[in-house]
Amino acid sequence: MTGICEDAGKLEPSSIVGRCEAIRMLLADQGQSWKEEVVTKEDWLQGPLKASCLYGQLPKFLDGDLTLYQSNTILRHLGRSLGLYGKDSRAAALVDMVNDGVEDLRQRCGHLIHHNYEEGKAQYAQELPGHLKPFETLLAQNQGGQAFIVGDQISFADYSLLDILMTHQVLVPGCLDALPLLSAYVARLSARPKLKAFLASPEHVNRPAFGSRKI
Repeated sequence: MTGICEDAGKLEPSSIVGRCEAIRMLLADQGQSWKEEVVTKEDWLQGPLKASCLYGQLPKFLDGDLTLYQSNTILRHLGRSLGLYGKDSRAAALVDMVNDGVEDLRQRCGHLIHHNYEEGKAQYAQELPGHLKPFETLLAQNQGGQAFIVGDQISFADYSLLDILMTHQVLVPGCLDALPLLSAYVARLSARPKLKAFLASPEHVNRPAFGSRKI
């Protein structure tokens, strides 16, 4: 049985989108079943669970007798296990590059939300198109932007990118208006039947994008 523990404890007792949402999207879209255990702030602050985690943080992912930490490691594991890592080594390298680019953007976003939101949000919104442009460029270079971010089959990087783009649509509404390929990409992936059902589910809809910020 596969399980996910989401890092709910750092912000709110209720679950947030957090770093597990791309994993959830992937599993749902690929028709995989999973059991999720959400950790409350109170349980996390008690200490024993944190002490038991390899890096002192969640998410924690169980796949049979394999225990994994680090969200990007979990995504890559699922990519390898489910054939979502590109069709060859060249495509796999590009998939890794995209996912690392998403991580850079996620780090910038996290710093804004947790350290400099009120003072920095205007500048962040102004600079955001420049940070999104590389993904628009990659789409344009792949079948004119009508396919996935790499090649002609979906990869784990697509779920990671979709997650960060949807998150930024909440943070900076209209951020994709000047990026037509990315805007169409979000709409196209979101319309995949199993993923569409997940995105419409109460579990997804009721998870705030930024926890205590209530954005």
